[in-house]
Amino acid sequence: MTFRVIDTETCGLDGGVVEIASVDVIDGKLANAMSDLVNPGRPIGYEAMAIHHITEDMIEDKPRIAKVIGRYHGSPYYVAHNAAFDRRMLPEMHGQWICTVKLARKLYPGLKYSNQYLRYALNLSVTVPDGLYPHRALYDCYVTAALLMKIINDSGWSAEQMAAMSNEVTLLTTLKFGKYRGQSMERIAREDPGYLDWMLKNLKDLSADMRYSINHFLSAASQDRSI
Repeated sequence: MTFRVIDTETCGLDGGVVEIASVDVIDGKLANAMSDLVNPGRPIGYEAMAIHHITEDMIEDKPRIAKVIGRYHGSPYYVAHNAAFDRRMLPEMHGQWICTVKLARKLYPGLKYSNQYLRYALNLSVTVPDGLYPHRALYDCYVTAALLMKIINDSGWSAEQMAAMSNEVTLLTTLKFGKYRGQSMERIAREDPGYLDWMLKNLKDLSADMRYSINHFLSAASQDRSI
């Protein structure tokens, strides 16, 4: 069984890939590590740059994503930490997607779910080649690969089961961005439902999970007001 763990670094939340990387998990072993810097054809946001430290000079003469994506094709399963984001960033990938964020939420409730938090909270065994550091795509692939292997060992889930669970909508309880970042979605729906309505109408790239969660809490708040 082969899983291709994949990660992208971008210009910001609205896209523009500046780096792509992957590492294969084949019968519990890591192989075939790959990475490419990519010219996104747009400026890199300073907030993104502060996270991954990829600068304009580093990608000025690099190819576009369409030129390099072909060598990342060919796996029956693609694995990413927040797969909805990476899947949206990449040209069409012919394979099923597995999301380690969704699987970790289901298997390890009550934690935070960033890659680095889970690395230490779950005591993951991660060996990263020299010269890599967090928030570079290949480094993050190694952490996600270790998380995937622990999830498989702890759960016994098959690849098909993990893919199916990754496609289920998840109820998110906290807003991850915007003026209410980090606050309870239930409270926002009660106190400022207009803001959530605005998000639904104007933010076209909201994930399926976010749209489902906003509608859930708006509906619950509306029912409470009608009682």
